Amino acid sequence: MLAPWLKDAIDSLAATFHESAPGSFLSFTFNIKALIAVVLVSIICGAVGALIVGNRMAFFSDAMAHCAFAGVAIGLLAAIALQAQREGPFFKFGVPLIMINFGGLVGLAIGYVREKTSLSADTVIGVFFAGAMGFGAMLFKVLGDRSNFNPDAFLFGDLVSIGPDDLIVLFVLTVVTVVLMAAMYNPLVFSSFNPSLARSRRVPQRLCNYAFIVLLALIVNLCLTIVGALLINALLVVPAATAAILCRNMRQMFWMTIGLTLFAGVAGVLLTWQSHVLDFPLGTGGLIVVLSVLLFFLAMIASPLLRRRVA
Repeated sequence: MLAPWLKDAIDSLAATFHESAPGSFLSFTFNIKALIAVVLVSIICGAVGALIVGNRMAFFSDAMAHCAFAGVAIGLLAAIALQAQREGPFFKFGVPLIMINFGGLVGLAIGYVREKTSLSADTVIGVFFAGAMGFGAMLFKVLGDRSNFNPDAFLFGDLVSIGPDDLIVLFVLTVVTVVLMAAMYNPLVFSSFNPSLARSRRVPQRLCNYAFIVLLALIVNLCLTIVGALLINALLVVPAATAAILCRNMRQMFWMTIGLTLFAGVAGVLLTWQSHVLDFPLGTGGLIVVLSVLLFFLAMIASPLLRRRVA
């Protein structure tokens, strides 16, 4: 374990709440870890969500999550070839590292092919999407038999089993995302609205676009191993789409996206706990996704009313 101090801090906090309020939400360490994880993931996804929707990259983020399936397959093939132990360091660190690097290379390849051909972006993404899924599906059975690969955990995640090391990874990723967004946000927004004017102002469009693609690949692959493909896809797109309905400019959309993502994530974790208390357990990732979609439809209904009031 890389972060015993964090485990001790979480255990101490849970013990404090267990003494003052036994059986409460924060008296269990897995609830505290799930809450911290969903807050960090929400900040990460909310920070890039507005740019994904604003630049019509929703399909791209979805493709990156599915391309990770092929990255996992390559990593597990390497582990099998090296005869690595299932509980050994290669399975814990080597396979995720291969998956992350593969995701970054696929993202860069999509951007390069889109630049060099006359094909539309969705067509290029669809080709890579199909290839990655086909490669992973081809090896699905052998990987299931010879490794500890769990398709359910890959798709839906498991917030309850998150460890302190995962929280450290998410915290570092949050810092990296915030720093890169602070450096690239204005050029990316400028380029998305008026590329020709951005070029005339010497905005490094290509550098910013490729840096954003690599950042998005890093976010998808790292978060996917912790919270699952379903949740990461929803948090990257749905809150930003909701904010796009309600907001007038990109600045409002940016902050509202983060707020909506945090609300859906925290509410999902709390409601999941209540569902277990009521002996009707719900899946945390699925509940967060459903809440995000409900907020989207509520925004659709409320938006015309808000515009009339402003007028």
